Amino acid sequence: MTDYSYTQNRELSWLNFNLRVMEEALDKTVPLFEKLKFFGIFCSNLDEFMMVRVGGLSDLALIDDSKCDNKSGLTPSEQLRTIYRALREIYKEKDEVYSIVEHEFRKEGIYNLKIEELSKAQRKAVHKYFKNYALPILTPLAIDVARPFPFLENLQEYVILELERKGVRSYGIMAIPKNLPKLIKLPTSTGHPYIRRSNVIYEFVEDAYPDYKIISKNIIRITRNMDLSADDELDYGDVDYRKFMKDILKKRKRLQAVRVEVSGGKNENIVKFLCEQLHIREEQILSSNSPLSMEYVSELKDYLGQDFISQNYYGNYLPRLGDKIGFSHDIIGDLKKKDYLLSYPYDSMDSFLKLIEQAAQDDRVVSIKITIYRLAKNSRLVDSLCRAAENGKEVLVLMELRARFDEESNLNYSKKLFDAGCNIIYGMAGFKVHSKIALITLKDNDGWSYITQIGTGNYNEQTSNGYADFCLMTSNDEIGKDAVKFFKNLTIGNLNVSYSHLLQSPKNLKISLLESMDKEILKGEDGFIFFKMNSLTDRDFIDKLKEASENGVKVQMIIRGICCLLPGKLGKTDNIEAHSVVGRFLEHARVYVFGKEDPTVYMGSADLMTRNTEHRVELLCPVLDPVIKNRVIDYMNKQFDDNVKGRKFGEDGGLHKIINEEPPFNSQDYFMNEEYKIECDKEEKNSFLSGLSNFFKGFVK
Repeated sequence: MTDYSYTQNRELSWLNFNLRVMEEALDKTVPLFEKLKFFGIFCSNLDEFMMVRVGGLSDLALIDDSKCDNKSGLTPSEQLRTIYRALREIYKEKDEVYSIVEHEFRKEGIYNLKIEELSKAQRKAVHKYFKNYALPILTPLAIDVARPFPFLENLQEYVILELERKGVRSYGIMAIPKNLPKLIKLPTSTGHPYIRRSNVIYEFVEDAYPDYKIISKNIIRITRNMDLSADDELDYGDVDYRKFMKDILKKRKRLQAVRVEVSGGKNENIVKFLCEQLHIREEQILSSNSPLSMEYVSELKDYLGQDFISQNYYGNYLPRLGDKIGFSHDIIGDLKKKDYLLSYPYDSMDSFLKLIEQAAQDDRVVSIKITIYRLAKNSRLVDSLCRAAENGKEVLVLMELRARFDEESNLNYSKKLFDAGCNIIYGMAGFKVHSKIALITLKDNDGWSYITQIGTGNYNEQTSNGYADFCLMTSNDEIGKDAVKFFKNLTIGNLNVSYSHLLQSPKNLKISLLESMDKEILKGEDGFIFFKMNSLTDRDFIDKLKEASENGVKVQMIIRGICCLLPGKLGKTDNIEAHSVVGRFLEHARVYVFGKEDPTVYMGSADLMTRNTEHRVELLCPVLDPVIKNRVIDYMNKQFDDNVKGRKFGEDGGLHKIINEEPPFNSQDYFMNEEYKIECDKEEKNSFLSGLSNFFKGFVK
C-alpha cells in the first residue's frame, strides 16, 4: 500500500511554485518594470504548463486512465479535474495581481487604457487607425454550412462573435493579426497613455461585419497540447533524422486544444459553441480580466524610453571574468595547473567561450567533443566549433534535436556545424541527451591530456546572464579518460556503461546516489545530506529521503520548483527542511552533497526526476578540488540562509516566507556584491590595466 501522507502531486506543486514567481510582482523591492516582467514570466510558465503537462495528462487520460500518480494516487482524469479547479482560483489571483501592478504604473503616468477611458479625441484617433491599418488586413469569417469552423492556432488571439442577419443566428471568428503593433500610442499632453491592439480590434470589429448585427463578442486564445514526443513515432532506421523532426514540428501545431482563455465574462452561447467545435469541456474555458497575451510588454519598454527604464529596471549587471582565468591569454595552460569553477551569472561565460576559441586555434588540440541541448541566437560557441573543424580539428557534436521548443533552432545549427565539417550525432534512441559536457583532447610530449568541462546549464551565452549555474573545468586525467569513454559510447549508442568517476543515467547515476544516501543513513544523527536542484519528483529518492529523516539524518534541500516531498511530517520527514529561492536570476544548478566531514560533492545536469534519472542521458561529476568543493558548499549555505527571496516548503505543500530573527539576507545580492567578485589578484589586475594602458597609448599615436 503506497503511503501518500508525505508526498504531493507534481502538477499541484508546480502551480504553487508558479504562484511564487508571480509573488515577485508584489515585492516592494522589485523595480516597477521588473514586476510586469515577473507577471509575464508567470503567464509564459502557465502557457508551457498547459501545453506540456496538461497536454500530456490529456493524452494519458485517453490512452490509459487507470494509471495512478505515485505521489497522490490520482488518475490522469482526476489530476486534470484538480488542475482545472485550481486554475479558476489562480486566474482570480492573476487578475488581482495584474490590477495592482497596473495601478502602480498609473501612479507613474503610464496608462494602459480601456476603450471606455478614451477621450473623444483619442477614440477618434484609434478608430482612424483601425480603419486605415487594421481593417484592410483583417479576415472576418462567418461560420455556416459553406464556411466551416477554422483551425485556431496555438496561443493566437481571436475575436469570436455571435451574429444575426435576417433573423438567423450564426457565429463569426477573426484572428487578431500578429503583424500589427501590439500597443498603440495615444495623443496626449502628459504621461504615456496607450491601448493594446486587441482592445482596438475588439471595439471596432463591427466594421468588419457590416451586414450583421453583433449579439455578443469575446476575445479568446487557444492553448493546444504540444506534448508530441518524437520518440513515440520515430523509426531509428530512417536515414533522414532531420526531415523527420521537421515533420514532427508541423504535426505538433495541430494537436488538441486543452485550454481556451476568454477575455472578460463568458457568454453562454459562445461557450457552448466553443465546446462543440473544439471538443472540450466547459471547465477548460477560463475567464480572465488581465491580458490573454503579455507580448505587448516588449513594445512597452521601447515606448517608455531609456530614462524610465533605467530607473525602474534591474540595472545591467557586469559579471567578472571568472576567478582570474578570464584575464589569461593561455586558458588551456592555466587549466593544466589547476581546476576552475565558473558560477554564472556572477562569473562570465566568456571565460569558457575563450577556452573553446583558444582550442579551435591551438596546435596542441586534436579534438573537441561536446553535447548540446540549447544554444543562444548567433552562438559564439557554434562559430568556434566551426572554426575548429575548418582548422583541421576533429569536432564531434551531439546535437539533441528533441530539446522542447528549441527543435527548429537545433536543426538549423546542426546543418551549420555539419557544413563546416563537424561530425554530428542527432541523439540516442529512446533517450534525450541532456548532459552538459565538453572534452578537449591535446597531444603533449608525453602523450594525450584532457580538459573536461561539466556544466549544470546549457551552452547559451544569453541565458548564462540570467540563469544561476555552475561550470566546472578540470584537467584531471581520470575524469578526462571517463569523458573519452563517454563520447565513444555515445557514438556507438551504448548507454550500459559505468565510469570511474562520472555518474551517468540511465545506467548508474540513480543507483550511486541512493547508495551514497544509504551511507549517510548508517551514520544516523551524524549523517548529512544537502541537495540543490530544480525539481524533486522521483518516488525512490523521496522514499529514501524519508528513510534518512526517520534515522535522524539532517537533510537540507534547495529546490527551485517542484517538490513532491512534504517536509516536516512528524515521525516521517521532520528532519528535512527544503527551501526555494526565486529572485532576479533563475536558480538552475544541480549539486548533491553527502557528509559533514570531507563531504562528497557531485554537480551536473540531472534533477531528481524520474525522467532525468531513468529516461535521459545525464551526467554528474565529482568535485575533487578541495577549494572548489568548499566554494560550492559555501554557495549552498548562503542560499539556504536567504530569508528575503527564500521560501520554505511547508507540510501543506505550499511555499511560506522564512520568519526568523536573523537580519535580512538576499543571497543573489550577496553573490553580486561580495568583495572577491569585484577584486582580482593585484598582479593580474595590474597586468591587465598595464595592457589596457598600452593599447590606448597605441591608439592615441
